[in-house]
Amino acid sequence: MKPTSSLVSTSRWTAVAASDPAGVYPATAANVANAVSVTWTEAGETRSARWRSESRLPPPLRIAIADDRTDADTAWRAASEGTALLWRGDFHNARQLLQAIARRIDDRTERHDLRHPKPETGNLLFHRHRMRQAQRARTLGMLLLPFDAGYRMPLRRAPDFSAACTEAWGPGDEPCVASLRELLGAVGAHEWRSKGVPVTALDARIHPHYGVFAPIRSEYVDLVANAPLPTPLPRTAFDIGTGTGVLAAVLARRLGEPGRHGPHGQYEGSRGTTRVIATDNDPRALACARENLARLGVAEIVTVREADLFPDGVAALIVCNPPWLPGRPSSPLERAIYDPEMKMLRAFVQGLAAHLAPRGEGWLLLSDLAEHLGLRTREQLLTMIRDAGLVVAGRLDAQPHHPRASDRSDPLHAARAKELTTLWRLVPQAAPAKAPSAGFPS
Repeated sequence: MKPTSSLVSTSRWTAVAASDPAGVYPATAANVANAVSVTWTEAGETRSARWRSESRLPPPLRIAIADDRTDADTAWRAASEGTALLWRGDFHNARQLLQAIARRIDDRTERHDLRHPKPETGNLLFHRHRMRQAQRARTLGMLLLPFDAGYRMPLRRAPDFSAACTEAWGPGDEPCVASLRELLGAVGAHEWRSKGVPVTALDARIHPHYGVFAPIRSEYVDLVANAPLPTPLPRTAFDIGTGTGVLAAVLARRLGEPGRHGPHGQYEGSRGTTRVIATDNDPRALACARENLARLGVAEIVTVREADLFPDGVAALIVCNPPWLPGRPSSPLERAIYDPEMKMLRAFVQGLAAHLAPRGEGWLLLSDLAEHLGLRTREQLLTMIRDAGLVVAGRLDAQPHHPRASDRSDPLHAARAKELTTLWRLVPQAAPAKAPSAGFPS
């Protein structure tokens, strides 16, 4: 049944104080967006609740009430025109409705592609793909769910999602409204955090937190785990932008004194003088890394520090896996993928020489997907390295193993099929370049 005009109202939204007196969930951009309330009219009454959007979407300007009588075509048209649907029916029917809306979006996209040829260049193809992703996300984000305090959902057959919501959004001490799509993302993140991601290089699992990129692209982890170490063996290493802490854990395992591993992958050997400093500027990543490193038993070797990039001091080995695509992220999770104007990449390369100990090396881990998409050229990267007073002492390449690399239905498949992830071994120009080690072809 189509929502009647009497149930549709122009919602109002106003800034409110974030309810986080302990300061556990700091004022990130996403939390600023969440410090907003949305007001709507329902059954002749004015109601309001806190608006939650980790994707930083603004509150909808129009809200209609929808339930089990709302058909998919009506919901799709309303969402496409910017009217959000606040669900009051059965929870599982809401999930089915979201899937039906997604099918209509995809069918329309497919019909459009049959009438209009794809752009020939990777750059245009990529930007059209991103635009479509954003439009799809906005439309699917129009199906909203109500939450009472404690993230209790007043819907029929609604499961208890309080643990997943608290991990993702912080304390739920007041009613709120969020999209079903955001809820499903929080539930998926909770499941990843609970069961962990297996990491072969550690013979253990890494447990990513919500909003922290999971190490599902194993090639960059394997490169750090297998690349020849500098000589003499570094006693201090930096992991810049640590995220889940996976690379810091690999470095701790490789640089630590010989020891044995416990039944859950934790390191139980002696610590010696090895020290790894892992940095990040995201509070979620810092908490995630500390938890994972403690679980793996390397917290005595690895110190996690909040920093925009480099910590104070120098190290004989500095590792960084920056976002590999120039572009603006649309959610906290995408910050691990998209680097606006290559700011992090440039800052790491430009600051590396000043933080390297004598005879030290910097390992830059970077996918070349941006080159195949026309977003960055190889010469731009090499010029960036030269201008920073660095030379490439060697490199090690790995082909990707993630599912998208072999997914022919992916609009970017042609570029992904050519992708390589490279460990660039960088040293200061002042030091004569050493002969490449085994496994590091020039």
